[in-house]
Amino acid sequence: MIISAVTPLVIEKGRAVTSRQMAEAAGVAEGTIFRAFGDKESLISAVVDRFLDPEPLRDGLRSIDPSLPLDQKINDILFHLRSRFQGVFGIMNALGMTERPPIPNARNEYVTIIVELLQPDLGELRVTPEMVTRFIRLVAFATAIPAFNDSTGFTTAELVSLIHFGVAGVPAEREVPHAS
Repeated sequence: MIISAVTPLVIEKGRAVTSRQMAEAAGVAEGTIFRAFGDKESLISAVVDRFLDPEPLRDGLRSIDPSLPLDQKINDILFHLRSRFQGVFGIMNALGMTERPPIPNARNEYVTIIVELLQPDLGELRVTPEMVTRFIRLVAFATAIPAFNDSTGFTTAELVSLIHFGVAGVPAEREVPHAS
């Protein structure tokens, strides 16, 4: 409960957050923070560990209905991955973290989830579901880096179109005539 309550505050204030502010956000006495975590840095570390936990991403991906149209699945997958990367970059920036965060052992479990989601669409794909997963991850990662997107601001719909038609091809009714 304490970790969940102080996470937005840590993202907003970074290491400048005080233990008093954290206690107020959690609705507990400041002494409770110290009894539960020892010190402010230990609580911040617990926030980072919980924030970097990949299970919420996996749960989000598992919640996508495999019977949805391909473009909707790509949209939902991209949404979850972009949210994850934006959050990770946000907390790293707030805390002045410059090193790559620790990567859990089951790092690529999300790939298996996405591949399973894309199984009903195999006939529509021009590349393997694993390749689609790499494309989506690359786009989600690159568009989550603030310095890369200050002037671009791609919408999710634009990115979905890029990925969808890149991996499945443009339907005949949407094909652009080639110039001679």
